[in-house]
Amino acid sequence: MASGDIAQITEALAKTHVGEVELSYKGRGLKLDNAESVKEMVKEIEQCQGLQSLRLEGNTLGVEAAQAISKALEAKSELEQCHWSDMFTGRLRSEIPPALKSLGNALMTSGARLTQLDLSDNAFGPDGVKGIESLLKSPVCYTLRELRLNNCGMGIGGGMVLASALTECFKQSSAAGSPLKLKVFIAGRNRLENNGATALAKAFKVLGSLEEVHMPQNGINHPGITALAAAMKHNPNLQVLNLNDNTFTKRGSIAMAEGIRHLRCLKVINFGDCLVRSEGAIAIAGALREGLPFLRELNLSFGEICEAGALVVAKAVQGKADLEKLDLNGNCFGEDGCEALREAMESMNMEELLGSLSDDEGEPDEDDEEEEDDDDEEEDDDEEEGKEDDIEENGVNGTKDIIEEKEKPHCSSEFASFLISPSAEKLMSFGAKRIQLIDQVDVSDASKVSEVFLKTSSVYEDEPDVKQAVFETTDALLRKAFSNSQSSSLIFSLIVNLGLLKSEDKKIKKVSVLPGHLLALEHAAAQEFFPADQAGILEAFVSRNGKVLESCSSARDALKTTLVKRTSA
Repeated sequence: MASGDIAQITEALAKTHVGEVELSYKGRGLKLDNAESVKEMVKEIEQCQGLQSLRLEGNTLGVEAAQAISKALEAKSELEQCHWSDMFTGRLRSEIPPALKSLGNALMTSGARLTQLDLSDNAFGPDGVKGIESLLKSPVCYTLRELRLNNCGMGIGGGMVLASALTECFKQSSAAGSPLKLKVFIAGRNRLENNGATALAKAFKVLGSLEEVHMPQNGINHPGITALAAAMKHNPNLQVLNLNDNTFTKRGSIAMAEGIRHLRCLKVINFGDCLVRSEGAIAIAGALREGLPFLRELNLSFGEICEAGALVVAKAVQGKADLEKLDLNGNCFGEDGCEALREAMESMNMEELLGSLSDDEGEPDEDDEEEEDDDDEEEDDDEEEGKEDDIEENGVNGTKDIIEEKEKPHCSSEFASFLISPSAEKLMSFGAKRIQLIDQVDVSDASKVSEVFLKTSSVYEDEPDVKQAVFETTDALLRKAFSNSQSSSLIFSLIVNLGLLKSEDKKIKKVSVLPGHLLALEHAAAQEFFPADQAGILEAFVSRNGKVLESCSSARDALKTTLVKRTSA
C-alpha cells in the first residue's frame, strides 16, 4: 500500500469518533479576525455531519469571525457541547458581547439542545453575561447540565443577570414540560460578592438539581455565604461544594453547617482559606457528626482554627469510611498542636488521611488577636450602631433583656436585680420560684443563657443548701437550653466566657473564672440532658487550653474527669 494511501486512511481515522462527533480547534492559538480567517473552519463545520461538540478554546475570536462561524452553526441542530473558554484573548471588551450574541442566536436558530456550555476564562464582565442572557433563557438551554463560567469577571451585576436568566430558564422549561436540571455550576474568580452570590442562591434554590457548585475566590462574606447555605438545603443531590477563598467567619460557618447537615450525597467540601475560625470549625464538625456519610474530602485549611477546634473536627470524621483526605494545613496549632492532631488521627487509624501541616501558622499571640478584632470591627459596626440605644436603656449587660418580654412573672424584677448583683442570699430567697424564673429566660439567645449560667454559678458555696440551689438552677437552665437546639451556640459562648477561646463575637466577653462556674458545669455534664457531643467539644478545649483555668485547678480537673467519662461512655 502506498504511503499516500496510508496517510489518507490515518487522517480519516483521526476524524472518526466513536459515539460523540466532535470538531476540535483547541489550543491552536489562532487569531481569527474576519470571515477569511475562518473560511476553512466554517467549511469543516458545514461538512461535519451530526456535530455534537465544538471546541474553540485557546484561540482569539473577533466579531466578524464569530458571525461567519455562527452562520455555519445555524444548521447544526445536534450540537450539545460548546467548549468555548479562553477564546477572546487580546480582544476589546466591546467586541465580546456581539460575538457571543451571534453564536447564541445561531444556536437558537438551529434548534440545538445543549448539555454543556463552557465560557470560562473569557473576562467578558457584566456585558458578556448580557451577551448570553437570551441564549440561557431559550429552549437551547432547557437541557443544560453543565454551565462553566470560571474567571469571567462577571461582577455583582453579571451575577444578578445570570441568576435571573437561570431562573427564567427553569420557569420556561418547566412550563414546556421538561424542567431545567442543571447539575454542575462553576463560577470562580468572578467578584460576585454578597449581592451576586445572594442572587444566584435564589436561583439555586429554585433549581434544586445541583450536584457540583464551585464558587471560589468571589469576595463573598457571611451574608452571601448564609444565602448560599440556605440554597444548598434545596439541592439534596449535591456532591461537591467548593467555596474556597471567601470569608465565612463565625456566622457564615454556622449557617453553612446547618445548610449541609442533611446533604447525604455530599462528598467533597472545600472551605479552605475561608476564615471559618474555631467556632465555625466546631459548627461544621457538628454537621459531620450528624450526617455526610459519604464524605471523601474536607478542606478547612488556612482558616485561623486553633488546636482544640481542629481536634473536634478530627473526632467528627471518625467513622467516615469513604474519607480520603482531611486538609487542616495553614491553621494555628503550633508544634505541640500539630503533634496532638497527628496523634488523634493515628488513634483512629486515620493518620494517612491527614494532609500536610507544613504551613501551620503557629499559636496566635496577643497581637494576632488584636488584629483579628480589628478585622471584625467593620463587619459588626452596623449591628452595633443599632444596639447603642438598647445598651443605654438596659445597662451594659442588657440584663433586662434576659427575661422574655412576652411573659414576665411578678418576681422578674427581683431576678433581674439578682443578675445585676448576684449573691447566695438572693438566690436562696427565691425558694421554689427559682425554676419558674429560669423558665422565663430566653434560651434562643446563647449569650444570654451563658450569662445567666455564669452569674448564677458564681454564688456557689460549699454550704449544702447553697450548693443545691445553684445546681438545681443551673441544671434547669441548661436542660431547657439544650432541648431548644442551641447546644453548639451555648457551648461556644461558655468556652469564650471562660477564656478558652478567642471569639469574633464582641457580645461574648471573658469573665473572671470562679470554681463555682466549673463545678456547676461539671455537675450538669454528668446529667443525661447534657449532649455527649458537646461534652466532647468542651473536653477538647479544657484539655488543650486548661492553663487559663489554673486559678481553679481543682474544679477544672473535676470538670475534665467528668467530661472524659461522658465522651468515652
